[in-house]
Amino acid sequence: MSEREAALELARRLTAAGYVALFAGGCVRDKLLGREPKDYDIATSARPDEVLKLFPGSNEVGAHFGVVIAKNHGVHVEIATFRTDGSYKDGRRPEMVTFSTPEEDAQRRDFTVNGLFEIPDSGEVIDHVGGLSDLKAGLLRAIGDPVARFSEDGLRLLRAVRFSTTLGFELEAGTQAAVRSCAPLLARISTERIRDEFSKILTSPRRRSGVELLVETGLMEYVMPEFIKTIGCEQPPEWHPEGDVYIHTCIMLEMLGNDAPLEISLAVLMHDIAKPPCQTRDDDTGRIRFNGHDAMGATMADEILHRLRYPNDVIAAVVPMVARHMQFMNVQQMRTAKLKRFMAEPTFEQEMELHRVDCGSSNGFTDNYEFLQAKAEEFAKAPLIPPPLVTGRDLIKLGLQPGPRFKEILDAIQTEQLEGRILDREPAMDYLRELAAETSA
Repeated sequence: MSEREAALELARRLTAAGYVALFAGGCVRDKLLGREPKDYDIATSARPDEVLKLFPGSNEVGAHFGVVIAKNHGVHVEIATFRTDGSYKDGRRPEMVTFSTPEEDAQRRDFTVNGLFEIPDSGEVIDHVGGLSDLKAGLLRAIGDPVARFSEDGLRLLRAVRFSTTLGFELEAGTQAAVRSCAPLLARISTERIRDEFSKILTSPRRRSGVELLVETGLMEYVMPEFIKTIGCEQPPEWHPEGDVYIHTCIMLEMLGNDAPLEISLAVLMHDIAKPPCQTRDDDTGRIRFNGHDAMGATMADEILHRLRYPNDVIAAVVPMVARHMQFMNVQQMRTAKLKRFMAEPTFEQEMELHRVDCGSSNGFTDNYEFLQAKAEEFAKAPLIPPPLVTGRDLIKLGLQPGPRFKEILDAIQTEQLEGRILDREPAMDYLRELAAETSA
């Protein structure tokens, strides 16, 4: 059973019991846009206790606010009672709610295109807020007074950018002005909620427009203020004819594939985050340099991602990409062993994509990228890092005590193996004995 069919069945049961039941919000909007809705929400005249009687075993996650999660054939459907909201003292939740009518319920929602209802059986759309005309015009407009809507819940500021980005809609002028004036409200919103909206913007195919809109509206100051300093940070024109660090980064974001994962999007956004603090100019020539921006950038990325409370696996992927992005310029000079270790890193495929858009947005050089593609094909016949020919146990048997020298010896033997000079255990053991003897001497 599809999600729509599961939700339709629940709506019919509510209607059969004498209640009004309408599809609401994003599922109505997406259907009208020709998109497959991710989930279905039902708005109803039934009170939460009445919903629970009809659908025993439902989850009362927000019954106080009129919201119940019902499950049908494994599909979870949010069922919310028509309501009006009281004051939002914490900038997140209403202090109280009053159960009301569809007309009043539509007025409390965030944007007109999200305030539409649909009669489930007939497909007829009910529009109390002018959402249909805005949908046709490609406009994202706050319902009623935009400042009031954003003051109720500051997260709506980021949702405005997110919907504008994902839908490809223009922010209506009054709504955009209100986003800009209300930007400080983001300081009251939890880090986790900000992070989640930010991630949705970065994983949208129109991520560049989203980032630019975050900057234009002043919201980036409350998400990643370090990024603002890339604006106007000049680069050497012979290497970066496209412009400053900000423009360079925006072009890279646009070059990423539509389905680029969050990790590569974050790495692109922050790969040059340390260029502003690292920028210097030669006294004699005036040449601009950014020495050490990769290492400092990795440190900054680590701090930023922890501050935004990203999961450890995301941080573990992004930080090395930022740290290593300048190493691609040296790959053709690397010894085979070093190159294989470089290519064996778990983030290498995403790093290749970062390198592709880094060069494609600036100097256009493809030599290193093509070299690595050729090497990947050449090395594909065997594991980049084969099983070791010797281990620490072999060293212990030779009488060596575990310590830092262990790794040095094992790395030296692995280098010979990767270079193709030692391929079997017996010569590896001979070399091991030689190195062990030097250590004992």
